[in-house]
Amino acid sequence: MIYKLTPAFYPGFLLSSMSSNKKIIIVAGPTAVGKTAVAIQIAKHFDTEIISTDSHQCYKELNIDIARPSIDELNTIKHHFIASHSIQDEVTAVDFEQYALQKAELLFQKHDVAVMVGGTGLYIKAFCEGLDSIPDIDATVRQQIITNYEEKGISWLQNQLQEKDSAYFEAGEMKNPQRMMRALEVIESTGNSIIFYRKGQKLERDFSIIKLGLELPKEKLVERINRRVDIMMEEGQLDEVKSLAAFKNVNALQTVGYTELFDYLDNKMLLEEAIGRIKISTRQYAKRQLTWFKKDTAINWFRPDEADEIINQIK
Repeated sequence: MIYKLTPAFYPGFLLSSMSSNKKIIIVAGPTAVGKTAVAIQIAKHFDTEIISTDSHQCYKELNIDIARPSIDELNTIKHHFIASHSIQDEVTAVDFEQYALQKAELLFQKHDVAVMVGGTGLYIKAFCEGLDSIPDIDATVRQQIITNYEEKGISWLQNQLQEKDSAYFEAGEMKNPQRMMRALEVIESTGNSIIFYRKGQKLERDFSIIKLGLELPKEKLVERINRRVDIMMEEGQLDEVKSLAAFKNVNALQTVGYTELFDYLDNKMLLEEAIGRIKISTRQYAKRQLTWFKKDTAINWFRPDEADEIINQIK
């Protein structure tokens, strides 16, 4: 049965729930803002575990670029959806929804509270509300888009989406060819943005959901992003990319930090240029994340140094 999601007020927070006393605390926000540290503090306080909502930390072959929690952090609090899949697996938002709901059910057998953390807005939306089905796509349309992409490259996809699907262009992953081709085939086959099919009836879950957002002043976030990229390179990101060169066309590697360094290895740019582009693309991605999350009025916003205040309000 499909229910309409209705919000109710919980001290300090906007909460969605049915009758269960079980709660999911979601920590969202842009990359490099400090989500992992806050989520761990919350999980430690409530003696519970964490489910990642990051669309790339689930791949066991990826480590440095995706800012996976450190070994110490993983040993402090048990995490799920971390290194749980291979880059050769096709993991979608629907797959995450099913995985996370099953994991939450198991965690609720031992805990009243579970924590989720990550910056993939569509995964969070899928878990909280479910996703609508998309009409079948004409195979001819799909093949033509694939052919054009192979001949004209990612810039063609970006231009097509800017022209035909401004909603996806503003909020979607504009560095991921697979998802961009998916968005383009949907708009061309149905006349509707793929975003349109994420706005239908919302499923009400049988647990409460508290959504927290973390943000920093723009200058501070840019500084942290730039420093993170420098640290990533110091820790051996280039060697990691070299080790994955044979898989550079898989969907999981069509992301910031990998595509730029693959271009460097293919002699398409200098290393310094690749690093600069990673910083720019990461800042652009953080801006898109904030645009997505700011549209969700159920998210309560804090600074990453306000973990104690967050915990006190939850209590």
